[in-house]
Amino acid sequence: MRKARKQYTPTEKVAILRRHLVDDVPVSDLCDEYSLHPTVLYNWQKQFFENGAAAFERSKKASLRTENAKDRKIEFLEAKLVKKNEVVAELMEEHVQLKKALGEP
Repeated sequence: MRKARKQYTPTEKVAILRRHLVDDVPVSDLCDEYSLHPTVLYNWQKQFFENGAAAFERSKKASLRTENAKDRKIEFLEAKLVKKNEVVAELMEEHVQLKKALGEP
């Protein structure tokens, strides 16, 4: 009877590759330890390097979140500016009325 295949998670695959690439553990030792065929390990390494750029890219979700945060901040600041302009307009109107009441030019 055959043994069931072990399905390694991406985290486990990276840990195994790290041991080979960083800790300089030979491929033969890793294959013996984890019961892997060397081709499997080299395929993981190939996939790792082909998709490595994805680790440095910002996710779309994070970029959408920051864009939404920027949009909310812009709306808040625009509303604050409108309110400030209304207050300044009221103060200027009162100032002009006061000047007229005092008879100043």
